[in-house]
Amino acid sequence: MSASETFRQGSEQDRGSWDDVRDLPPSAKLVAKVLEYNDTMTQQEIADETLLPARTVRYALNRLDEENVVDSRFSFSDARKRLYSLDIDA
Repeated sequence: MSASETFRQGSEQDRGSWDDVRDLPPSAKLVAKVLEYNDTMTQQEIADETLLPARTVRYALNRLDEENVVDSRFSFSDARKRLYSLDIDA
């Protein structure tokens, strides 16, 4: 097994699946579904779309991050904000 094969297998294992989301709280499931239909969103956009409080959205995103099903990056237009997208194996 080459080093590149080991790297690819490791990166595939880092991605979550819908099975990982199944046991999460309802708020995390809702946030995952909203991110499934919208490519990239900020925390505020998620809160507006789901009608959940900002604190609940943060908790849901943290739980999704623990399961490796959400990807986050800094916004180029406003570095104070993070952009979230779903990172699930289909």
